[in-house]
Amino acid sequence: MPQQSGRIYDEFAKLMTDAAGVAQGVRREVDNVVRSQAERIMRDLDYVRRDEFDAVREMAIKARDENERLAVRIAELEARLAAR
Repeated sequence: MPQQSGRIYDEFAKLMTDAAGVAQGVRREVDNVVRSQAERIMRDLDYVRRDEFDAVREMAIKARDENERLAVRIAELEARLAAR
């Protein structure tokens, strides 16, 4: 009888090991599916990546600075023209 119960325990341990492996595989698959769906949703919502946002922000800052510089230059030119 001891040999029979030892065998049952071995089979049960093997079954649990296999079940744990299957559970890990399922978890990986679920993670991949969720990640893929999240990426698809973000693409469909047309969100901007951070690096793209930062690049456009820098361009806007430069454009605003240039506009301010040109406004000052226009004011100076208009003052010179009015002085004539």
